[in-house]
Amino acid sequence: MLMPPAPNRPDALRTVLKQMGVDGFILSRGDEHLGEYVAPCAERLAWLTGFTGSAGMAAVLPDRAAVFSDGRYITQMDQQVDAAAWERLHIREVPPATWLARHGATCRIGYDPRLISESALRPFSDAGLELVALPANPVDRIWSDRPAPPCTPCVPQPEEWAGQSSHDKRTAIADGLRDAGDAALVLSDPASIAWLLNIRGRDVPYTPLSLSFAIVHDTGRVTLLIDPAKVSDATRQWLGADVTIAPPDALESSLRVLSGARVQVDPVSNAVWFMQTLEDAGATVIRRGDPCQMPKAIKNATEQDGSRRAHLLDGIAICRFLHWLDENATDTAELEAANQLDRFRAACPDYREESFPAISGSGPNGAIIHYRVTPETNRRLQPNEVYLIDSGGQYPFGTTDITRTVWTGPDAPGAEVRDAFTRVLRGHIALARAHFPRGVTGHALDALARHALWEGGLDYDHGTGHGIGSYLSVHEGPATISPVFRPVKLHAGMILSNEPGYYRPGAFGIRLENLHLVQPCPTAEEGRSFLQFEVLTLAPFDRRLIDAGSLQKNEIAWLDAYHARVFEMIAPHLGSQERTWLGVACAPLNAG
Repeated sequence: MLMPPAPNRPDALRTVLKQMGVDGFILSRGDEHLGEYVAPCAERLAWLTGFTGSAGMAAVLPDRAAVFSDGRYITQMDQQVDAAAWERLHIREVPPATWLARHGATCRIGYDPRLISESALRPFSDAGLELVALPANPVDRIWSDRPAPPCTPCVPQPEEWAGQSSHDKRTAIADGLRDAGDAALVLSDPASIAWLLNIRGRDVPYTPLSLSFAIVHDTGRVTLLIDPAKVSDATRQWLGADVTIAPPDALESSLRVLSGARVQVDPVSNAVWFMQTLEDAGATVIRRGDPCQMPKAIKNATEQDGSRRAHLLDGIAICRFLHWLDENATDTAELEAANQLDRFRAACPDYREESFPAISGSGPNGAIIHYRVTPETNRRLQPNEVYLIDSGGQYPFGTTDITRTVWTGPDAPGAEVRDAFTRVLRGHIALARAHFPRGVTGHALDALARHALWEGGLDYDHGTGHGIGSYLSVHEGPATISPVFRPVKLHAGMILSNEPGYYRPGAFGIRLENLHLVQPCPTAEEGRSFLQFEVLTLAPFDRRLIDAGSLQKNEIAWLDAYHARVFEMIAPHLGSQERTWLGVACAPLNAG
């Protein structure tokens, strides 16, 4: 079938749905691995709706259709999605299951069981909808020019960067399986597989993953289901005799041979198809969280040192960029600025690629929380406005993520902008300075970053912090710092972002982000154990936007100490003009 024009794609999909015997369809953003960043061949939601955000869902009924996303993407969704064809809804204010129950209660709703988890599917069944697992994805039938699946080399991640052998990791996982009385574990998250087997790839933009599935047995042996063309003889040797390579089309048969066995499956990170297939084969499915997630999140000493090294290299590039921006802000555009930052990073031989598409937003574009500049939206930076740059880098020993908000000048910013920036900065400092007992969850810390904003009647519609991988995903679970409660305790070794913000639609956006490493806190009452944050990111905050009179003494002390550390670490690696600029940018706040 020829690809229909974009506005007609929902109608073309409805024709296929009718042929498949269903009235409606739900389509989630993720791929078969339920990942945030997906290969071009899996960008079904973007192809169908025009929405390119990294989180969302579409629902199609015979007479209406809707696209859903969270607060990070509402403005972007309004800009990208045709309002004549799609309703555009906040996923928390109007959940997709609620919308379908309201408008399609009597419809047979199809879904692709390989693209949605059991936990994500549950609200639809709880709403009383008649759900039908489809044998093939109907979008694929009308996407005539769909790209081919990626096939990039799967390569070793040396132990000098991983800090632990795959054998030791597999042994620990196998011990846990035997202790639980389970025979096997199914993994479909390529990040967990990359961590477990110490491998990396280039199948997915911005995240060094090799798309694959794995079955881990209680003996420590692993069946890795991956395109054999990705695995060289050297990588096979690296994986060792206990890792068997099988093609992805052997996945179903590999699951069916587990008939009669107890098999662990994470109902959040695995598609519901795995549970359906295993139970149909006679296996007992044990629904349990991915056992790789927590040890992956708690970085070992080698990974911690690698992250410090990555942030030093990244900080050099960021400071060179901020100096360049200070001299060229009003002679550049958003896309050029993002490309310039990437060039500064690429000057380092260890730099691999961006860890996500840079968010380079000037003026009103900065208010779009996950704005992605394109040639069509590329706006020139104007004098006397706010510019937000959120970016990150992938290095073989660490992943970075940093946001800075700057003033383009030449005049001083107005009181309103300075007040908002300073409230965001105060929240950032409050979280950075926090000491907290072991056992605390990120939910308990979130209000620290919002308190100064709340005092002014302001807030932001996104989480405050997410986990970061070790040369893996820039958004890594399971820990977060968020208003949404998650029962995941913070542990020493975790790396989390600290990124409060404020966004005024049509005017400006402010976000200030550093990465923090959770560390033991040496000061605590006898018998108690506390944690604190080590700041990894090395780049100054724009002094022009700070209302020093609104800061407390302890806040100024923290900021001055941070800036002094930035100068000490970064200045030796800069040219003379850049070093002079950094000296001014990092001067004590009340020094002028």
